[in-house]
Amino acid sequence: MFINISDKKEAQNKGSSAALVHYLEKENRTATKQKPEKWFSGNKGLFDPHQVYRMIDCNIAKLGKNDAKFFLINISPSKKEIAFLQQRFGRDGAQLQLKNFATRVMDEYAKNFKREGISGQKDLLWFAKLERHRYYSHNDAEVKRGERQRGERKQGEQMHIQVIVSRKDITNRIKVSPQNTSRGKNQEHSKKMGQFDRLAFKQSGERLFDEMFGFERLPEDSMAYANTLKNGTLSEREEMLSQFAVSTGNASAVEPSGIANEVSLGQEPAEHFEHAELGLIDYFSIDISDDIDDEAILGRNRHRKKKARTNTR
Repeated sequence: MFINISDKKEAQNKGSSAALVHYLEKENRTATKQKPEKWFSGNKGLFDPHQVYRMIDCNIAKLGKNDAKFFLINISPSKKEIAFLQQRFGRDGAQLQLKNFATRVMDEYAKNFKREGISGQKDLLWFAKLERHRYYSHNDAEVKRGERQRGERKQGEQMHIQVIVSRKDITNRIKVSPQNTSRGKNQEHSKKMGQFDRLAFKQSGERLFDEMFGFERLPEDSMAYANTLKNGTLSEREEMLSQFAVSTGNASAVEPSGIANEVSLGQEPAEHFEHAELGLIDYFSIDISDDIDDEAILGRNRHRKKKARTNTR
């Protein structure tokens, strides 16, 4: 399961969400023979695109011109997970189950903030849309080799869900940002300001999928395995591969040379990172890199201004 919050450096999430909503409607414009795919949001019903961007664009109280107004979350099951859902629920049933899963993922997103007043997806303003296809971009190796053309549809099962979530909560009063990693001066401060653990959020999606559908995940298909081999120290990678070797009976998996070769070649294990390309990079770059705990910053600025006025007297 690949869950990603888009965070490119050149942002287009500081204005209207209309352009992004329009882009995510591309399958409705091209698939003329199938019923248009509506947007959904928990149990709040189905929505047309104009309703989506209007509600997102109106939920920006006290946000400045250069503040992020919304974020994009990509929920992409692996090919194994898609096949599992289709075998158990059928093609149409798998799509419905993935939508139910997305709603539960947004519950995890909300809980991750650990913030008073934000306990689940019902406290957020968000809209999601199921997509059935992905398309090659200029970053794909096949395009670089000249084997495929940019914009060409990828083969195989590519079912996934895109979620647009407002920076403000459903009441338009509380700011919630996935880039807010502030721990504050103490636990009470952190509880008040909220904080977000992106790795924990991604791992919660994997755990949730397994629990909801009874999916038996192999060790090499877990995010912990992929993340350790990509970002872990040598000892951490050796330990992970040792555990994998015990579970599979493959003693050669722990050979140090194998670890060195994997790291030096820059390879990423299994299917965890095959969906890293969101299909939106050519069109939208959503920035959350500078989206800090602005409520805390504003509080400090107010204190500084008050102190400055005092010093001038």
